[in-house]
Amino acid sequence: MRLLPMILVAATIGLAGPVAAQGEPPARTITVTGEGQAVAAPDMATITIGVTERNAGAELAADAVNARIGEVIELLGTLGIEQRDRQTTGLTLRPVYADRAGTYDEREVIAFEASNMLRARVRDLDALGEVLGQVVSGGANRLEGLSFGFAEPGPLEDAARRDAVQDAVERAELYAEAAGVTLGPVMSISESGGGGGPVPMMRMADAMESMPVEAGESSVSAAVTVVFGIE
Repeated sequence: MRLLPMILVAATIGLAGPVAAQGEPPARTITVTGEGQAVAAPDMATITIGVTERNAGAELAADAVNARIGEVIELLGTLGIEQRDRQTTGLTLRPVYADRAGTYDEREVIAFEASNMLRARVRDLDALGEVLGQVVSGGANRLEGLSFGFAEPGPLEDAARRDAVQDAVERAELYAEAAGVTLGPVMSISESGGGGGPVPMMRMADAMESMPVEAGESSVSAAVTVVFGIE
């Protein structure tokens, strides 16, 4: 695991702080926001796959999708993807209109399109390329998401939080030195946003036996806002 501190820091030095009792000066504080990140090789992947079929009748389109997605689900089972790691994420059935001007009431319905989307977790990354190739060859005609992550992100999240706090402390010390004041004790710590990067989206139209996939590294980030007193 490798830690990469983020540089993004927002700091304020001044008279911000708890409201002082009447007649007393307000507390002097330094407020710093620090960010941290923990990076490691992922140990699992999440894929979003599905089937879309178009037919002249709504029932025919739905039946075709149900048959093909059933085959994909059965195939996932044979590839070692357990039921707990498979989840339906979307079901749609919509009319397809003729491509001509006019309101929807006036346009001719020429077909119906049905879709069934499924999210699956792949816990064996060595088998990911085979899983992707097999499900596309086995009936899935949509591949709309691939992301990498961690089965147990807790330790990485804690490492990112520690890194964020250390980043905040270092920034606060720098600001205190630059301002010619002495940094006091921590008065409060609050956690704000964090998380991984965006998930790339893609679509496959052609079947292939295996897809080359590189997992690379994934990250977990954390951000904290720390208020220090000024002595």
